[in-house]
Amino acid sequence: MFSMNPLSLLFLFLILLGVIPNLFYMIGYLSHIKRKTHFLIHYFTFIFSMIGVVLSNEILPFLFFWELMSLASWQLILTEPTDEAVKAARFYFFMTHFGFVFILLFFLMLGGDSLFANFKTLKELAADFKYPTLLFLLITIGFLSKAGVVPLHVWLPYAHPAAPSPVSALMSGIMLKVAIYAFLKFLFIIPNWQIEWGVIILALGAVSSLVGVLYAIASHDIKALLANHSIENIGIILIGIGVGMIFTYLKLPALAAFAFIAALYHTFNHMSFKSLLFMSAGSVLYATHTKHIESYGGLIKLMPVTAFMFLIAAISISALPPTNGFLSEWMIFQSMLSSSGIDNLVLKLSFPFAIFALALTGGLAIACFVKAFGITFLGLSRSKNAKHAKEVNKLMLTGQILMAGVVISLMLFMPFFIKIINHSMPVADIYHKLFQNIWVMHSLNSNGAVAPLLILGGLIIVVFAIYAFYKYLNPKIRIYHTWACGYNTTPKSQYSATGFAGPVRRFFEWLYRPDIHTRTQTIAGHKTKFSSSLYKVHIKPLFEKSLYDNVVKGLNYLSYFVYRLSHFERHRYSSLIFMLLIFALFSFRVFYKEISWGNIMLEGIVMAIFYKFLFGEKK
Repeated sequence: MFSMNPLSLLFLFLILLGVIPNLFYMIGYLSHIKRKTHFLIHYFTFIFSMIGVVLSNEILPFLFFWELMSLASWQLILTEPTDEAVKAARFYFFMTHFGFVFILLFFLMLGGDSLFANFKTLKELAADFKYPTLLFLLITIGFLSKAGVVPLHVWLPYAHPAAPSPVSALMSGIMLKVAIYAFLKFLFIIPNWQIEWGVIILALGAVSSLVGVLYAIASHDIKALLANHSIENIGIILIGIGVGMIFTYLKLPALAAFAFIAALYHTFNHMSFKSLLFMSAGSVLYATHTKHIESYGGLIKLMPVTAFMFLIAAISISALPPTNGFLSEWMIFQSMLSSSGIDNLVLKLSFPFAIFALALTGGLAIACFVKAFGITFLGLSRSKNAKHAKEVNKLMLTGQILMAGVVISLMLFMPFFIKIINHSMPVADIYHKLFQNIWVMHSLNSNGAVAPLLILGGLIIVVFAIYAFYKYLNPKIRIYHTWACGYNTTPKSQYSATGFAGPVRRFFEWLYRPDIHTRTQTIAGHKTKFSSSLYKVHIKPLFEKSLYDNVVKGLNYLSYFVYRLSHFERHRYSSLIFMLLIFALFSFRVFYKEISWGNIMLEGIVMAIFYKFLFGEKK
């Protein structure tokens, strides 16, 4: 029922790296939670279920632990059953079981009537399956809906903010990666990959990365902002996987291995810096009792350790050199640039779009975390809660420091992690082509190279040189309060998160479709914006409004139609059966081309009369 193959051990290692710091943080955060027994039971069940998923080797235990993981996380969202949490939990419950239906269909089609078949047997059965594309689509929808890929991402901005912060760190940092593990696990079971599969995953990844970062920069709930960045980084991971699938189809094993390794390395990196970000954001929430970024400010003076931890993670997720986030994104860029000499129309069309999306995503991510860190920790306190905030307890700080250690280790010991990932994947061994020594990593089929330790050493030297300059040369420094052109400096005179995101919001207005609410005070018949003014922007979730709301309306209409059918009288049932019989005969004659245009019009009129008789009166 269970096995420890290299891929499952790799993800077990990822789970442990994320869980151990989270345990320290959770114990310190526990005083903030009212329903402690409920929380602890489902917290440890959640961790146990994720371990069970990656170690399962048969269909039934895999489905059991997958469902247990979904139900435990669903209950953790309901730890504090507010209206917001209930709505988020309902949405999450529906979306996770929507994906579960496709996973179950995959196993039923492939495994037949045996739910105890192991995955080695599934691989043998998949080799004889006539429709591998159908299997690919089932695992794509089933597992990537849990990972949060666009357009199946809509539950993330609701579930993560509603859950307690230790749970948000686990869900975003680990649970989404378990979904990536499951997708890869069964992707390698399916034979005869097609180039279209890789293009689909590449396109989903590029769109997810762009949509995620665009909604993140417009979010002013700090946990919703981080949840949208999870969508972005899942998209980056999928770009690497899609590139690997395309190169596998083109019989380029070394380039395929490079892309898959880059994707899994970014999986580890996202686990580390996103867990740290949720922990730091949870500490800010713990101290200020609000998730609204506009209510923060000046927290670097009151919470210096939390601010420094948030800064480390923010630099990493922004992919600034020489951080681990930069290294994995650099590898994904290089994997796409390595295709420049390949004469293939699909690559020439799809790769430029993915490169553009990834480059734009990187730039917007930097802007987003300048906003998040600057508005939260710098400047003056914007509310009483922020003004009286204090640093969190030692256990919460210990969890953050341990996770920061994981972030830094993934950068410093990159060759070690790349070697483990390479040997854990069913791909070509390219480690020695990437590293002639531990100082420099080379790309494949290009002149690209990066030396993270040398870059880090150079940055340290520059910092010490600046420190020595101010320490020993003693330049004259004049310290004075902030000058605001004759006005007193107040929190209202600071740049706001809404104002910071304004240019991006206006440029992408077609995506955001914002609702803008203003209120001004009228003095002597003239409007003024100086005494009592209000400016609020509400961003509409495009996919939720345009796609899911219409699907719900369609289902409601269908259910009303079925309801009316179930309340017919006997003569209406007879008429319905007669109309269906006419329709069947009509369809048969059309199929065999035994019908004239006159007959089509006549039978159409007859069916319209019966339809009017059946549904003309509203019940």
